[in-house]
This record gives sequence, structure tokens and C-alpha cells, in this order.
Amino acid sequence: MAPFEALYERGCRSPIGWFEAGDVKPLRVDLVKDSEDKVRSIQAKLLAAHSRQKKYTDHKVRDTAFQTGENVLLKVSPMKGVMIFGKKGKLSPRYIGPFEVLECVGSVAYRLALPPNKSGVHPIFHIFMLKRYHGDGDYIIKWDSIMLDKDLQYEEEPIAILDRDVSKLRTKEIKSV
Repeated sequence: MAPFEALYERGCRSPIGWFEAGDVKPLRVDLVKDSEDKVRSIQAKLLAAHSRQKKYTDHKVRDTAFQTGENVLLKVSPMKGVMIFGKKGKLSPRYIGPFEVLECVGSVAYRLALPPNKSGVHPIFHIFMLKRYHGDGDYIIKWDSIMLDKDLQYEEEPIAILDRDVSKLRTKEIKSV
């Protein structure tokens, strides 16, 4: 069976003989109904996928709101591959601050009191970039010790060398700090 016949359930005719003088037929109603049923089926599947993805996303969403004058921490990310304080990747510090919330701009954006012209970073941030400040300073980077770029990334630099070690393999020695 030819592909055209499989799709349209009739033989293919050349353009020369498409219409004959008294042989004009309206479109089949079944073809229109079939296409409408397929469209409804596709819409139902898209709605099911959308609701499933919404359920996964809503599970992760946290309802937080900050008041004017409250202190928050700002999330930043270190440059890839650079180590600080002997911690690389997920163990490196992620937040700087604390900063004061000046005002709420919209429902999920907040204006922070950043130091003047620190790095050209815009002072309005989405709520997912902020974290409530509790006073424990273990996970906080002092904001005056780093320079942020426009993507809120910073280059980490070691403060002091605490130990040196030499790993010996069969043919070579690897020095680590």
C-alpha cells in the first residue's frame, strides 16, 4: 500500500484529473471528526503532563516572604573549578550578607540595601536568590571580601596555605597544597 493511500484511505490522483465536471464531493465528515478527536486527545495528554510537572514543581516551592527591614542572605555561586578554603563544589560557601530588605517589588522580588557600586549588580533580586538570616555565620561569606560580577559569581582565592603534601607514584611525585 502506498503511503498516500495509507494516510488518506484513497488512491492518489494526478493534478490533471483532480476535478471532473459534475463530480464535486464535499469533505468527508468522518475525516473532520477524526481530526477533532485527535486534537482533543493531544490536548488531554498535554494537560496531564502539565499537571504532573506542576505537582513536582509545587512540591519544591517554599512559601517565604520577607518584611521591610529584615536581614537576608544573597545566594552567589563560585567560579567553576576554583577552590577556596580547601572546599570545592557543593561544600564551598554559597551566601553573602546579611543585607537589609528595603522594599518588596512585586510579589516575588525584593530590593536589597547593597553597598554602593560594589560590582554593578542590580539591587533587585528574586525570592529564590534570598535566604532568611538567622545570625549563625558559618555559611556566610563576608561581602566586602569578594568582588561579584554581573552573574553573581566570584573568583575564590585562598587566604593561607595550611599544609603541603607530596604524593609519590611509581614514576612521579605530585605536590598538593
